[in-house]
Amino acid sequence: MSAGNKLVSVDFEIFGHVQGVCFRMYTEKEGLRLGLVGWVKNTYSGTVVGQVQGPADMVEEMKVWLSKEGSPTSRITRAAFSNQRSIEKLEISGFKTRF
Repeated sequence: MSAGNKLVSVDFEIFGHVQGVCFRMYTEKEGLRLGLVGWVKNTYSGTVVGQVQGPADMVEEMKVWLSKEGSPTSRITRAAFSNQRSIEKLEISGFKTRF
């Protein structure tokens, strides 16, 4: 496997105006478009958290999307990524919104 194809997993938390703006739906759509698996959910503190897994290059693309783009009416002030690690195989199937 080339470096771009190695699988990684990363957790994220997005801060700003990210609830009530379809952020989760767009995150799910973007993750699926990039061929990633994962989950996303709102927190009681007003942020959005989740995890994405997939090829390293696609995960990097998703990180950029989560930090800069998001849903059309969201305003992202900060994106935090943690626990990035290499994985042997995907640990999740599909991309889901959790409640």
